[in-house]
Amino acid sequence: MEQLTKKMQTSLHNGFIDKSIPVSNQFKPKLLVNKRHENVLSTISQELKTCHTFIFSVAFITEGGLATLKSILQDIHKKGIKGRILTSTFLNFNQPKMFKELLKLENVEVRLSDIKGFHSKGYIFEHANYYSLIVGSSNLTDSALKTNFEWNIFLTSLENGEVIHHFKNQFEETWDAATPLSQEWIVQYEVLYKKELDSLNTKASNIMELESTYLTNSLREALAIQPNKMQSAALEQLKLLRQTGAQKGLIISATGTGKTYLSAFDVRNFAPKRMLFIVHREQILNKAMQDYKKILGNNDKDYGILSGNSKDIHAHYLFATVSTLSKEAYLNEFSPEHFDYILIDEVHRAGAESYLKILKHFNPKFLLGMTATPERTDNFNIYSLFDYNIAYEIRLQAALEEDMLCPFHYFGVTDYEHDGEIIDETTTLNQLVAPERVQHIIEKINYYGYSGEKLRGLIFCSSKEEARELSNFLNKEGLKTTALTGDNSQFEREEAIQLLEKGHLEYILTVDIFNEGIDIPFINQIIMLRQTQSSIIFIQQLGRGLRKHKDKYYLTIIDFIGNYKNNYLIPIALSGDHSMNKDNIRRKTVNTDYIQGVSTINFEEIAKKRIYEAINNTNLSTLKILHEAYNELKNRLNHTPMLYDFIEQNSLDPEVIIQYSRSYYNFLIKIKEEIQQLPEYANIILTMISTEFLNGKRIHELLLIKLLLQQDIVTKKEYIETLKHHGTYINNETIKSVESMLTLQFHTKNDKKKFGSKPLIIIQNETYSFNDEIRAFLQIDFFRILIEDLLKCAMYNNKKYNTEKPFTLYAKYSRRDVCRLLNWDTDSSSTIYGYRTKHDTTPLFVTYHKKDDIISSQAYGDEFLSPDVFKWYSRSRLNLNSSEVQVILSSNSTNAPIHLFIKKDDGEGSDFYYLGQLIVIEDSAQNGTMPDGKSVVTMNFLLEQPVQYDIYHYLVEE
Repeated sequence: MEQLTKKMQTSLHNGFIDKSIPVSNQFKPKLLVNKRHENVLSTISQELKTCHTFIFSVAFITEGGLATLKSILQDIHKKGIKGRILTSTFLNFNQPKMFKELLKLENVEVRLSDIKGFHSKGYIFEHANYYSLIVGSSNLTDSALKTNFEWNIFLTSLENGEVIHHFKNQFEETWDAATPLSQEWIVQYEVLYKKELDSLNTKASNIMELESTYLTNSLREALAIQPNKMQSAALEQLKLLRQTGAQKGLIISATGTGKTYLSAFDVRNFAPKRMLFIVHREQILNKAMQDYKKILGNNDKDYGILSGNSKDIHAHYLFATVSTLSKEAYLNEFSPEHFDYILIDEVHRAGAESYLKILKHFNPKFLLGMTATPERTDNFNIYSLFDYNIAYEIRLQAALEEDMLCPFHYFGVTDYEHDGEIIDETTTLNQLVAPERVQHIIEKINYYGYSGEKLRGLIFCSSKEEARELSNFLNKEGLKTTALTGDNSQFEREEAIQLLEKGHLEYILTVDIFNEGIDIPFINQIIMLRQTQSSIIFIQQLGRGLRKHKDKYYLTIIDFIGNYKNNYLIPIALSGDHSMNKDNIRRKTVNTDYIQGVSTINFEEIAKKRIYEAINNTNLSTLKILHEAYNELKNRLNHTPMLYDFIEQNSLDPEVIIQYSRSYYNFLIKIKEEIQQLPEYANIILTMISTEFLNGKRIHELLLIKLLLQQDIVTKKEYIETLKHHGTYINNETIKSVESMLTLQFHTKNDKKKFGSKPLIIIQNETYSFNDEIRAFLQIDFFRILIEDLLKCAMYNNKKYNTEKPFTLYAKYSRRDVCRLLNWDTDSSSTIYGYRTKHDTTPLFVTYHKKDDIISSQAYGDEFLSPDVFKWYSRSRLNLNSSEVQVILSSNSTNAPIHLFIKKDDGEGSDFYYLGQLIVIEDSAQNGTMPDGKSVVTMNFLLEQPVQYDIYHYLVEE
């Protein structure tokens, strides 16, 4: 408690007297605002996960605001953590449906204040020995928590603090006088709310009617459909493309961003005499034609449809299904030049024979292809059909950031578990539709809810049988559902969609038929009851609900995560990160701040654990995965990719390729790419630079190699000047370490066998040069290109690291990396184990969650006592008087650094998160015993900075 008081005093001194005083971020007063990768929501989430109880006093609450916290509230409910929310009906902002959502929170008590002008915005969290407080401008709305320009102060206080005393007393007084929220209260409020709403709507309607009387024709034209930001940019790019003489172009645009309108605008700009719009499904034709009429004009005689039910082949603007148009009888009705402008919707399908037949027949002045997902797994090159002309590209993340799509709240929830068994790939139909699972599904979809007055949902199932059976069971439970599969006719599908829109149905259960090519903008809830087979299909299914619609503010996505091997694809799909780097995927699961706007991604803790298990247990660098990504990139670029191309095109992480093949040259040989053959030693050099330096964890070696590529001899003075120019740290020990790496003196005997016994560089008279063989290899263009490509990637990777000191907080390092970056003269990684003191420095390596079957002599109980205090165990058979323990205990006075490296479990491989330097907490060391009776020393360390909350929770939670 005394230490906590000191921390609090220091924090207040820093916040209100002298900002230069070093202080723990955990208690530091700070301003909370909403920035790109930092928002008010993240702090509230952190506090909820670590508090004992909480109270909110907020005037305004929206369904979307509640949605951002529902999965966390569910998780802490299981831990017995409860809270209270005080709100009101001020200005009738809070909707009746929102109050119904509040009643679903089992661990939250809600009351309504009748204070006139109730406008408070405060969040208080009670922790073990202190309180934290957020007060300012943010109500409990998704906009206020994520995107609005907000000012909130974050403070911490001990229980006896005057500020927290005032806030708590004010809350309790208001709480005692407030009305408990109940179903009966909501019914009464709903009547008053509707009456007030009807009155406002009447006034608005009268104003609009009055205004419409005075609208001139020019004003009416100004109110016509205008291109959105994406469409305007794409139209300009298409214009520039055609100015180069190009006759083909490809638009890659996320579902819901308005590709059909975009194409209509471009047709209007191009002004063709005859235009052909090709789709793969008849149900899209009428909608597309109606959209075109809005842009091009409403002269019906100019428009026609060519499909199974209509044959308007003489229309100026023809909308055709590929199945009908590809038939000889219809295709031969048109000369190759009949259409000036041809568009192909969902063009990723164009590798099919029917599409190719049509494309081969026609010769338009311009051909436009549109798709949200050009990626294919059959290696067909869509890009080549359009001469590799990507006119414009906008993916999901960018479209959300530009506010072009409906915001969504994604919930990764735990699928039904019975007797320790959870749904997986082998689960039988009987288990999938068991009454207990049906109830589990209903509970989750009710809890997470939907935006809007009427539920209109899609449920994606794993099989036709599951869709039909589950529909029957849900209907018995009072829901209105139907199942649609590929066996249903087009008429049946369209009829079901109409029933869903009118509210006569609440859910359509399906397998794959609604993955793409259908426009259902009123969908406000999507349920995923199947494993994720591919990130492409995942995004296609999610995209069914991303179109904006007047009856919804956001889309709810509920993904039931079972024990599936492919669970690792979920964070890949949501983030758009296709690096196949396991650490990247873990980070995208832990920290979802990459999602922009008011959208959020939420995982229940158990569901998150399933994803971690899938990441750990899956080989993401098989030759099949790597080869498919390589082919996709090669198709896109129309040339053999270099490693840096993978970075630029958001594809594989080059390190993943190198982990598999040890050099890119090896990889190209493995996939049988036709390349120039290199001497064996040249490949050894490529392997050494790839495996040692591609990660970019230290810039020093990279800069020396780069200098040696530019000139045969580099003086040490020139090298040091280059280091200074790049703003990195410089000392004799680091220079010697670089020299040791490149002369192979640092390396073990086994490494020297792999990399050859020759030093890569020759050091003479304060100068550096490559050895003679490398200098000869550099005359081979292909070898030089590969080396320069490696350096370019390594320099890019180095941007992730702090160049002013050896280690970067929360970056990952292996024991070998640590030996190198601490400038140890040799690689001692095989003998470090848990820790080792060398050259007055001690790195500690901790695997936080040990294997269940670990022997008692290794069952160390290392653990976080809080985000900034770590309890550590020495090796067994030691006591307080042991020399190596004394070295650590005296580190505070001797200024001998102790560095902490932690990984969650062995599934993370050989790399550990760097959590910073440690300070031994005085008088915390004591003798103890291991489970097998052997002696051990325990002590507590204070971290220089409390562990970032997302990393902290990732590490400590089972």
